[in-house]
Amino acid sequence: MQASKPCPHCGKDIVSYCNPTPTVDVVILVPGGADGEDGVVLIERLNPPHGWALPGGFVDEGETCEQAAVREMREETGLDVILTGLLGVYSDPARDPRQHTMSVVYTGMARDISALRAGDDAGKAKIFPLNLCPETAFDHGLILADFLARHKRLNGGVS
Repeated sequence: MQASKPCPHCGKDIVSYCNPTPTVDVVILVPGGADGEDGVVLIERLNPPHGWALPGGFVDEGETCEQAAVREMREETGLDVILTGLLGVYSDPARDPRQHTMSVVYTGMARDISALRAGDDAGKAKIFPLNLCPETAFDHGLILADFLARHKRLNGGVS
C-alpha cells in the first residue's frame, strides 16, 4: 500500500509505502534441563510491551533474517545460537501493539547454555520447561504452541 502527500517545498507528490516491519524471533531449545524436561529460553522485556517473550528484534538494513536472528540472540541472551530450522512466519497485523510487524521465527540451540544472561532490552533471561511457559507478550504464546506441537510430533508425542 502506498500513500502520497505534496512536498512542502516544490508541491510534487512524495510517495511512501506502508509495509510491515521485518522482525525475527528464535525458539531456543534447551534439551533435558535439570529436571530432564526440555525447555526454551524466554526474556523478560524492559520496554513496552512488558512481559515474557521469545528473544528477537528488528532486522537491520543490510542484514539477512538469519544474521539478525543470531545477532539478536547474542544481544538479548548472551548466547551464540545455531539456527536449526524455520518454524514459520507470523504476520497478523495485530501481533505487535506498537506497529504492524512480520516475524520470521527460527528454531535454534545454544552452543553453550551456561553463557545465558540478560542483555540489551531484556531484564531477565530464563529457561522455562516447555509445559510451564508463562503468559507471553505479542503472539509468542501462539508461536510456542506451534513449536510444542511440532516438537511433540518429532519426538513421538513426548515433550
